[in-house]
Amino acid sequence: MRLLRFLPDETHFDFVGKRLIAFALSAALFVLTLGSLGVQGLNLGIDFAGGILIEAKSGQDIDVGALRATLGSKDLGGVELQQFGGPRDILIRVQQQEGGEAANRAAIETVRGTLGPGWEYRRVELVGPKVGGELLRDGVIATVLAILGITAYVAFRFEWQFGVAALIATAHDVVCTLGLFTLFQLEFDLTAVAALLTLAGYSINDTVVVFDRIRETMRRQKSWDMRMLINESVNQTLSRTILTSGSTLLAILPLLMFGGSALFNFTLALTFGILLGTYSSVYVAAALLLYMKPIRPGRPVAGEAATAGEGR
Repeated sequence: MRLLRFLPDETHFDFVGKRLIAFALSAALFVLTLGSLGVQGLNLGIDFAGGILIEAKSGQDIDVGALRATLGSKDLGGVELQQFGGPRDILIRVQQQEGGEAANRAAIETVRGTLGPGWEYRRVELVGPKVGGELLRDGVIATVLAILGITAYVAFRFEWQFGVAALIATAHDVVCTLGLFTLFQLEFDLTAVAALLTLAGYSINDTVVVFDRIRETMRRQKSWDMRMLINESVNQTLSRTILTSGSTLLAILPLLMFGGSALFNFTLALTFGILLGTYSSVYVAAALLLYMKPIRPGRPVAGEAATAGEGR
């Protein structure tokens, strides 16, 4: 077991002392995300924006420039080509066609005819704008309900102060991970929503472990102030937090590097979110309890403590 110890048995890092730096960093990420959403918006995938998505592989190396020019001359509207994986793999996006489903299917046949023989079609998707809008709405609702459900669970298991701290920390992780999609214009589709929901569950898992240790320490050390109590609790769970996050990343990184385009955005969001969630559990969620002090049964208030001291 000692081989798994990357940290000493006892650490005494002053996490609470660095809370203002952490809050400033989190605020900067939050503002950057909102600013990018306002200016650039999300690069909505076919799932949400509607349109045609074709993933294909050629029998020979693809000249992307020539293929883009050829498809651009076919009166299909906006056509985007993205090479991925290798020189023979291509991802083709075609905007929603006017004329309904029949026009979209005709556009698919036009693309197939333009590409000609010798192509392997791995994925052909067609999503209408109405369905895409409904999926986007449902994705937002699912994410918000997940965060609120997590908040209610933490508030019920601990106290309302813990619930509010968990709400802020989880929303922080989800919104800042959303910023990754808008800043780098990564395609935002149903897979991205799945990544955000997965991240919300993973983030609260780390936070609950820290909160549970804080509650336990509150019961054992009634004379400690909240700053000392939070620092001690976070230090006690630090090794577990790092090992859990590290082992999860070991499973995700191979998928990120070798999983291909279909899994890239999902695994990139999880990788970034796990690092962000570990940071928020240690620096953000616990430190917020300083400003919403939980009830500590059995601890005398300041005036009573002073009176007791004078009597002795």
